[in-house]
Amino acid sequence: MKLLLRSTTRVVALLLIVALQFGCTRGADAAAVAVAVHRTPAHVMSFRSADWLEREDRIAQEQPERVIATMGVKAGDTVADIGCGTGFFTRRLARAVSPGGTVYAVDIQPEMLERLQRYASAEEIGNIQPVLGTDRDPALPRGEIDWILLADVYHEMQQPEAMLSALRASLAPGGRVALLEYRARGDSAAHIHPDHRMTREQVLAEWEPAGFELDELHEFLPAQHFFIFKASG
Repeated sequence: MKLLLRSTTRVVALLLIVALQFGCTRGADAAAVAVAVHRTPAHVMSFRSADWLEREDRIAQEQPERVIATMGVKAGDTVADIGCGTGFFTRRLARAVSPGGTVYAVDIQPEMLERLQRYASAEEIGNIQPVLGTDRDPALPRGEIDWILLADVYHEMQQPEAMLSALRASLAPGGRVALLEYRARGDSAAHIHPDHRMTREQVLAEWEPAGFELDELHEFLPAQHFFIFKASG
């Protein structure tokens, strides 16, 4: 939390300066700009709610095949699914990188990984490597990951700065990160608790200082932003 607050403070200061330069001289208006990017990480969803990750309408809502096709994942790629849960995306990614590819399925709850392994075994998928990470470290090999996916999970990360640093270090040259987050504005994600939704500004305010550059932004999903990032610099 301290790391997040320090990062947020830096971003807020920059936004206030910009707001003043463009004539936003009233204190209330400047404060509104700052509030727009501030957030507190949501509580981590327990494995006891794992059934929700395999709900019947999730395919229609999150269009996993179209997301993976848009990412451009191909046979032989090394992919990491962060906060993989039961493996809703992991199992589909594993098929997309076959033959020759591997998917690291990362979660901080061993019960989630156990359930993922049961699903993968039943579907006869063998190229998934379960990884028990921590809230600061996804325990991925350094410089080897072609694609990282974070689907509906980044907003729950309790140590986002540490995680973003570790994710960036794990990317292979030319590697990319796909991020799905429920929209905070409008009513397209009104069924999702506000703590589990983010604005585009909030995402960029945390990812850009961590060394990422927005490469693409897609809005074809009914309720989610779909960002694609690359390492900056």
